[in-house]
Amino acid sequence: MITVKVKKLSHYDESFALPTYETTGAAGADVRASLGSGEKLLIKPGERVLVPTGLSMEIPHGYEVQVRPRSGLSFKTGLMVLNAPGTIDSDYRGEVKIILGNLGKVDEVINHGDRVAQLVLAPVTQATYVVSTDDLSETARGAGGFGSTGRQ
Repeated sequence: MITVKVKKLSHYDESFALPTYETTGAAGADVRASLGSGEKLLIKPGERVLVPTGLSMEIPHGYEVQVRPRSGLSFKTGLMVLNAPGTIDSDYRGEVKIILGNLGKVDEVINHGDRVAQLVLAPVTQATYVVSTDDLSETARGAGGFGSTGRQ
């Protein structure tokens, strides 16, 4: 088990648990909106907002935390994590904020304490990118992309 150190910021609601896995097989730990007791965040159609969590992290070198949508929130509302999966790098120490956008047609509301995203710890491999003086190797797919393999 990998340990991620978490710092509770001044506006973090102490009644919240740290990001938690809701089931034993869950890949993502749910994180909550820390807006202030009784506060709400209105998100109009087409609008995007940063939702504060009140947390900052020390992620071990060689790892990232990916910010992903919660399927229930995305299915039941027009809200989506816009840069999914978002990346929290191991050298970032600022507050974790969730970029939510309303892709629906009605106003959506995030309440203080709502679970707004899930966090997934993942290993990172850095590459060295080099210019090839030769042609790239051939594949059956070649340069085909964006649906080139069909729908079925």
